[in-house]
Amino acid sequence: MKNPLPEEEYKKREEAKEYPIRGDFFRDQTAIIHSMPFRRLKHKTQVFFSPENDHVCTRIEHVLHVATIGATICKGLNNKGWELNPEMAYAIGLGHDLGHAPFGHAGEDALSRKLGKKFIHEVHGLKTVDKLCNNGKGLNLTYGVRDGIITHNGEDLQQELKPAEKTNDLENINDRKAIPSSYEGCIVRFADVIAYLGRDIEDAYLADIIKLEDVPETIKKEVGEKNGEIIDSLVIDIIETSKEIDSIKLSDKMFEKVKLLQDFNNKRIYNHPTILNYRRMGENIIEELFDYLLDKYNNNGKDYNKYKESKLNLDRQFGNYIERYEDLYNNEGNIPKVIVCDYIAGMTDNYALNAMKQIKIPEPIQFN
Repeated sequence: MKNPLPEEEYKKREEAKEYPIRGDFFRDQTAIIHSMPFRRLKHKTQVFFSPENDHVCTRIEHVLHVATIGATICKGLNNKGWELNPEMAYAIGLGHDLGHAPFGHAGEDALSRKLGKKFIHEVHGLKTVDKLCNNGKGLNLTYGVRDGIITHNGEDLQQELKPAEKTNDLENINDRKAIPSSYEGCIVRFADVIAYLGRDIEDAYLADIIKLEDVPETIKKEVGEKNGEIIDSLVIDIIETSKEIDSIKLSDKMFEKVKLLQDFNNKRIYNHPTILNYRRMGENIIEELFDYLLDKYNNNGKDYNKYKESKLNLDRQFGNYIERYEDLYNNEGNIPKVIVCDYIAGMTDNYALNAMKQIKIPEPIQFN
């Protein structure tokens, strides 16, 4: 089994180049890894707000899990006679969450309220790699990787996925309904879910939010107790279920177990009072920063000297950002809320917290 489109379609990029040593998709991996948005993932929340424990999962660890799981499924299916590209899946996995806001989905929800429309991190992810890297030049990624980033939608678990049989009009996707146009993209959607199900449980143990005995017995017996066991069970199930059909699929039995595990995580982890309190805190921070920066932009506009003259580092860096991406925002019509949203979405948790301190806590008076 192989992809519905010719291989060259997936390798197309805006600026045509050949990479005789690295190859097309390994080149995309390195471009993503060396990008500033990727570096910032190490200080962005996965589930647990700004963790001080070095062993708790952050967004950068999550994308590495997704990349390796996706590539593993591709290799497993290739061993069964499929013709997939593990390097393409790995690149999609690395890049799939580059559009995430600080504080995880709390940041996404807060930005949605401020924009007056849904902030979709998949859509923002494509804008990030195409327009918000390299001072507006973008990463010049292949169509296959860009398609996988904007269509990854890990929140919508489906038992079975089959790629679209035509290229997606990526620039006009503005929701989560689009289906990847490659098997690799479909696989990464499954890998996204597989990566967080068991990992979030492990982190919840560390936070004393749940105990091992809280996890349903059927999950522990038939899927696994540890994150590695859960990943192994789901990866093998997908490979064995999909090997002789033309779609990527979980077995009926395992799909029911995954839904049970998702339901457990939702009730016992994501809606735990401690997590909800931190979510509200994250939302409040994002909303206050949004109001502050929007007011700053409405007052200063593109008078960059006003930003530079401010005592606040936040103001100066915001002004530098607007100046750096002036051409981009001119082309978009200079919509204030979009400019502020893009800037905040690129922040790490730590940067957002520091920015909040700057606008809430006055500098001490200097005495002679």
